[in-house]
Amino acid sequence: MTGQTTPGPAPLRYRPGPARQEIAELLDGLRTDGGVRVVTGDPGCGRTAFLAFAARSFRAGPVWHVRADPPRPERPHGGLRTLLRAAGRPVRLPGDGTAGEVLLGVLRAAAAASPLLVCVDDVHRWDAASRAALGDAAARVHATGGRVGLLLSVPGHRPVDREAAGLPVWRLAPLTPGDAATLVDEATEGAVDPAVREELVTEAEGNPALLLALVRHLSPAQLRGRRALPRPLVGAEVLAGVAGGCLTDVPPDHADLLLATAAAVRATGEPDADAGLVRRAAGILGGRAAVPAPETAPPAGVRAQPPCPAGSLPETLVLADGRLRFRGALLGRAVYAGAPPGRRRAVHRALAESLADPHGVPALLHRSWTVPGPAPALAAELAAAAADPASALPPDLRRAGHARAAELTPDDAERAHRYTAAARQALLAGNPSEALRLLDAARSRPAPASVRGGAELLRGAVLLADGPVDDARESFLLAAGLLTDRSREEADTAVLGAANAAWAAGDLTACLQALAPDGSLPREPVPVPTAAPVPTAAPVPAADAPAAGPVGVDATGTAPPGPTGSSGPTRSALLRDHRDGMRAVLLGRFDLATAPLRRVVEWDPPADEPERLLGSAAAALMLGEVTAARRSGARALAAARTLGSAALEPRALEYLAYAELRAGCHQLARTHAEEGLRTARRTGQRNTAAHHHAVLALAASIEGERELVAEHAAAALGTARRHGLAQAATLAQWALARADLGAGRPREAVDRLGPLVRPGARRGHFAVWMLAVPCFVEAAALAGRPAHARTVLEDFALWAACRADPQAPAQLLRCRALLAAPEAADELYLRALDRHEETAGDFERARTELLYGKWLRRRRRLGEARARLGEALMGFERCGAHPWGQQAAAELRANGAAPGGAGTVRPARHGPGELSRLTPQQLRIARCVAEGATNREVALSLSVSTRTVDYHLRNVFATLGVRSRVELARLVEQAEKTGAQL
Repeated sequence: MTGQTTPGPAPLRYRPGPARQEIAELLDGLRTDGGVRVVTGDPGCGRTAFLAFAARSFRAGPVWHVRADPPRPERPHGGLRTLLRAAGRPVRLPGDGTAGEVLLGVLRAAAAASPLLVCVDDVHRWDAASRAALGDAAARVHATGGRVGLLLSVPGHRPVDREAAGLPVWRLAPLTPGDAATLVDEATEGAVDPAVREELVTEAEGNPALLLALVRHLSPAQLRGRRALPRPLVGAEVLAGVAGGCLTDVPPDHADLLLATAAAVRATGEPDADAGLVRRAAGILGGRAAVPAPETAPPAGVRAQPPCPAGSLPETLVLADGRLRFRGALLGRAVYAGAPPGRRRAVHRALAESLADPHGVPALLHRSWTVPGPAPALAAELAAAAADPASALPPDLRRAGHARAAELTPDDAERAHRYTAAARQALLAGNPSEALRLLDAARSRPAPASVRGGAELLRGAVLLADGPVDDARESFLLAAGLLTDRSREEADTAVLGAANAAWAAGDLTACLQALAPDGSLPREPVPVPTAAPVPTAAPVPAADAPAAGPVGVDATGTAPPGPTGSSGPTRSALLRDHRDGMRAVLLGRFDLATAPLRRVVEWDPPADEPERLLGSAAAALMLGEVTAARRSGARALAAARTLGSAALEPRALEYLAYAELRAGCHQLARTHAEEGLRTARRTGQRNTAAHHHAVLALAASIEGERELVAEHAAAALGTARRHGLAQAATLAQWALARADLGAGRPREAVDRLGPLVRPGARRGHFAVWMLAVPCFVEAAALAGRPAHARTVLEDFALWAACRADPQAPAQLLRCRALLAAPEAADELYLRALDRHEETAGDFERARTELLYGKWLRRRRRLGEARARLGEALMGFERCGAHPWGQQAAAELRANGAAPGGAGTVRPARHGPGELSRLTPQQLRIARCVAEGATNREVALSLSVSTRTVDYHLRNVFATLGVRSRVELARLVEQAEKTGAQL
């Protein structure tokens, strides 16, 4: 039975998004074990919709669902009466403080036959007696469990009432961008321009009520993009409507504190502000205190007036570690937008006076918001402070400084230049959408060619990381044309960016044309891709690396100052070396590529220049010097983290992951790609994320995680198709085919790889397809189609002869053995194994041992076969390649041996040693779960979906013979104590 006191549907339909699995676990736990959750969140987050969703989803028994009425002083226990009346169970409620016991008895009686779910919305609106009784019953349910589940919603803008303190809290997360976009489409029935939808999603910051309010606020013409959007898009009226009554009836001193906090947070872009600074500014604003002059104020500025005690704070603020923050970001936006313009100028003036450094960016920003119109002198001072390399400012604060300076600048050229500088910092801060918005502002006014060229160079870098790569190439080419006669270095940077974009798209002709000194095609015929092998799936520059060059063209699309003095090559010379070396590689002329690329590798850039370190890593990859590439990539990652360059971290992790794949260290590659995927998502670099997905799919194809391969390959292919990323698409298809091969499905692998490696219009990326040839040859031989493989093997021989891939010579010999006559195959396998001794990594050698062992067994050379197959099994076990190890174990059993490795099928035993039977991904998940992580937390840490975690966890339970998370945690703990594999 469901009772509801408010008619009609919920204001919006709740979307669980990435928390779907966690919510399902919550409801399942309430069904089986009972329990309590206090549901809270920002105003407009969808608490009412969540409770309606939970009520609809609960099918195990009756649901009592009510929304609290405003309290009536003359009616104690009015809230409880509403609940019990809606449930059809009116009872007499005593006034002696035992109403909680009576309610608990009613709940348990109702749950006698089947589980009961009680959903009470806006509990804080109940009368005090009802809240006390409900809190007492909820505390007992929480302590004892049973078949009663309680979901109690309270607002998140204020502390939880005393009656609900101590109960577990469920805070609703913001909508994901995808769910928010879907909500806009549903609200507009699809009649919305994609650019308008993206701006609405960005402005709403995941708040569903704010998103719907914005949609209602716009006209149909504005939604379709036919009329300009209002500025600001989110006004005071809209924010006040979403915040509701959270900010009404605020005392004057609290209002000053709220406004000072909101203004301070606006200046820095951080979620909180220094409590001492806010309190001093609020005192000035209210005329209640004087602040010493900055010259005499203490450096920290806090001793003169200690932070206000927590008891004097408005309930919408939280004080922690000397810093103040709003309980929800929307509240701060509403406070600031709702203040009169004069009041806002006054609070910024007070904050500027309260800061110790009057010439720092924060103080100058506050001063800038006190002036109503253009202010050239203040704009110049603010721009200089934001650009000061000696100040340790985060990129986002520099962005705010440059953007505000641009707004105050009357000169069109200087204004465009400062907007471009702001966009550069936005990209470094990991906000590409904001960078594009600022570049659009720079483009809106006339400017000299040099300024427009710099803006287009940066636009190309943004699109290369997070947009269609063909569009990025056109922006780079336009920048090169605008900058040729004004800045040779920046023009060369743009040329390399255009080559990067063409590489990402798999357009060899366009790549060569961009790299030609005169922008023309080479006089000599452009060779087919097999004769122009490229050494890595992460070429120089990486397909998603904004303006990446051998000397570290930075992520903002600009060329950092080159080295001075005569101790090393100039930046221009290094740019030319990179261009010439890359072009020679594409033409298959490694004899011409080695010298210029080696100069790039051997030049040792400073440790605080991550862009140049990435360039050195990329050049090393092109030369096949994997160790040097890994070293430079690791240094670049450390430098990016030290400098706070959020946009460079996923790029550095991508270089590291590709280099480790090339070195045969796929588990290290997986670790770096998982971290890279998280940082790419956080910084809005979808193209970079696609490459990390491809690396994770390749790593999972070795470890036999078929669900994981499919998931990461699908994600990579999704972005690749939308943005034209031929490289990521080819790698994802290769991963799917290798998973087929590892699972013993060679025919499926041949069918998938055939179009990628054979000549024709569907051949894969020119720099990647040859890496899949060994898998194709093996699959074709095992599937009984050797003729299909012979057509591509000689092309692979040209690639192996370049010596750019350390694994290729041994792979070539293995492929020749698979296709050779019996009298020649034996020697070819042995030669291949000898070549494997020259390289690191167990996987490729174990594959050769496995194929050689199969060949020997079929020729009845059983003793030799047993030795080779045993070596293969141990190699696969060392690198975690379980499906391949199972193939080796099966061959050993067919040979009459009894393998004892991970590939052996054994009866299940319930003991810590059995953890060795799990795949590497299962081990990771088991350990996370044993540490108390939810499925959603495990998914976030491993960059997979909760569905994948659920799938693997079921397999873990089945493999280990455990039935609950408690048993799993006990088993893992026992394994750690006994030194079992984790």
